[in-house]
Amino acid sequence: MGTIFKFHTDVDTDQIIASQYLLFPTIDEMKTHTFESLDPGDFVVAAENFGCGSSREQAPSVLKALGVRAVIAKSFARIFYRNSINIGLPVIVCKDLYDHIEDGDQMELSLTDGIASVNGQKFV
Repeated sequence: MGTIFKFHTDVDTDQIIASQYLLFPTIDEMKTHTFESLDPGDFVVAAENFGCGSSREQAPSVLKALGVRAVIAKSFARIFYRNSINIGLPVIVCKDLYDHIEDGDQMELSLTDGIASVNGQKFV
């Protein structure tokens, strides 16, 4: 069980981790600046095109380092999706979830079964 943090369409990698922080030598130093203009949580749920913009691999790395357990979106930018898989951050395409949740809702996610449970509903 964890808290959902709901984001809009076209969240780009510069919103996830701004380029000036890429100069820090470690992900641990970078992660304190993740989503400075937004607000992360246990599960990131977004609309379309999450992770667009530059191909910086640090974007999924800082989310994972912050403890984000999964990113669920209607769609992903291809390079963010690939980078997430490469570093072991679960990225899940689910077209229906976004329209049925609010920021701060509690969700249970079973990666084994491929089911997200929130607000008494199950999404696959």
